[in-house]
Amino acid sequence: MSDDKNSKKIEEELKRQQKFSMASAIGRSGGGGMLKGASPIPKQDQAVNQIKDFVNQHCLDPSGAIKSILNRRAKNSTALIEKHLDNPKAALAELLQSILDKDTVLYEFVRQVDVKWGEMYQERPLFQQPGDSAHPDDEYTHESVKADLISLLQTVQNSL
Repeated sequence: MSDDKNSKKIEEELKRQQKFSMASAIGRSGGGGMLKGASPIPKQDQAVNQIKDFVNQHCLDPSGAIKSILNRRAKNSTALIEKHLDNPKAALAELLQSILDKDTVLYEFVRQVDVKWGEMYQERPLFQQPGDSAHPDDEYTHESVKADLISLLQTVQNSL
């Protein structure tokens, strides 16, 4: 019994002599349980990261401009992501469908992809105007981007 009392006294004396630090206080308390079993990454960010991973793995886009713009849109679609927190692929499917549903939205998406391509390659992008035929050197035409998005949408739907 006296050994137990002596060891407690020694431990208390050592604690009194140590300088206080927040890290040691958290360590002594076992972290306060604030992260026990939970990810430190918010669910919203986890969902966005899952979408980005899926897009990067399944989008046929050698230059990467479509992937970049899709990933940016996913990150900025807070309400859509929150609606599908437990199934981020459903959020991606809804995002893709919203782009494909209206030509004006698709044309704006293609314009953003062209701008991104120009930034990436430090070249002047070739912008296709609605109703006009595409320039022969244009990598991102209305039809080619639409086909890429449809293909990605089908891949997403098959994986749901």
